[in-house]
Amino acid sequence: MTIHTDRRSLLKQTLAGAGAAFLAGRSAPGADTHPATAGSRSAAEEPAGAPKFSAYSFGANIWVRIDNRVFTCYRANADQKYPYLYPLVGPATGLSMTDETCEPWPHHRSVFFGCDRVNGANYWQEGNDRGQIVSRGPKLEPLKGRRDSSIPGEVTISDICDWRVPGQPPVIVDRRRYTIAAPSGDLRLLDVDITVTAKVDIHITRTNHSLFGIRAARELAPVGGGMLINSNGQIGEKATFGLPARWCGYQGRRLGIVESIVVMDHPNNPWAPDCPWFTRDYGNISPTPFLWIDEQKGWDLPVGESIRLRYRVVVTKGEIEKAAMDGLWEAFAKAQQA
Repeated sequence: MTIHTDRRSLLKQTLAGAGAAFLAGRSAPGADTHPATAGSRSAAEEPAGAPKFSAYSFGANIWVRIDNRVFTCYRANADQKYPYLYPLVGPATGLSMTDETCEPWPHHRSVFFGCDRVNGANYWQEGNDRGQIVSRGPKLEPLKGRRDSSIPGEVTISDICDWRVPGQPPVIVDRRRYTIAAPSGDLRLLDVDITVTAKVDIHITRTNHSLFGIRAARELAPVGGGMLINSNGQIGEKATFGLPARWCGYQGRRLGIVESIVVMDHPNNPWAPDCPWFTRDYGNISPTPFLWIDEQKGWDLPVGESIRLRYRVVVTKGEIEKAAMDGLWEAFAKAQQA
């Protein structure tokens, strides 16, 4: 038998289901469970077995789902300033932990990588005519073996990107890999591995707009009632800005549930372990050295030379707890030594 559903009836059913889900999320026991106790929920609340992945390409975008729910999308359309990932969905609320764009700095794009003041061009903000990071076409990689035995499954996206001013040859080529894992129902890991190679002599002048960063959702940042904290226990922009740290992140409450997002800097990155962090109470954090380099000398990468950069983004249910985050940082450092 075929059932015909008109638009009004379908809308009522959808709203009713959304309301029930909202109430269920608010009343769920253990709503603030920390990642250290992830997996302690009842069988009725947790999918059986390890979280299951699916991923697929749609045009220049790659979508990743966990337990058949969207976790993220790698967006690499040719008309973008640069490729980026959005959303990055929290495991408990189902809401994005990041903003795709937000005032007063609309050029921030969720989880992104770029730099301005590169040979006089700009690969961070402003129009594409000033500089653009262009994907050659992202790909899903087959799983060839796990880097970390504690991770039951993962998806890896790879891409090659050209840094160029339109109509000119690229000045930089980067090769990047994003590996997504879900060790438990309450924890998501995004490992980022980017090798940057100079196609010409590269000169970068002092700038705060550089390298890997995230733009956290407003409710997680201090301006929206959340909290900013680093691995040293320092809290807020004034206490964290310009200081080195293993990791830095935001936490906040939405739908009655606390979730957190943390960025980790790998100890083998060129400027570690003393790389300062650019931090903002409105939701932008980035481990970057370029705001603190000598204004006259700048920073140079000669033609043909490369640097490798690695970062981990942790998305989890619960507050940021130092011991748990230090453990995840140590596992990341050990697994990514090769």
